[in-house]
Amino acid sequence: MCTGPRCTENGERSQAMFELMGSKIDARPELRVKRTRTHCMVACKNMGPILVVYPEGTWYRCLDEAALDRIVSEHLEHGREVEDLIFHRLGSGDVITLEDQDV
Repeated sequence: MCTGPRCTENGERSQAMFELMGSKIDARPELRVKRTRTHCMVACKNMGPILVVYPEGTWYRCLDEAALDRIVSEHLEHGREVEDLIFHRLGSGDVITLEDQDV
């Protein structure tokens, strides 16, 4: 997940989301997931933070706690991508562009 200053003001909400993701993962001891942060992925255009799940290479916009809950539960815990939150897939490119959204 990115925690840099571009997607949220001074990166504060991004850092808070990163920490919240850690608590959600820790609450599921059966999950074998490693989380890491990066300063900026330069892909959000102020629609971040961005969360990328590997090895699938699925890029999500993680705008709020509800989105984070869905990504952790549906994708990380149950292996199902959260289609409506995906904007890019490694190997196939952008799934949805900002022009496709009501931004």
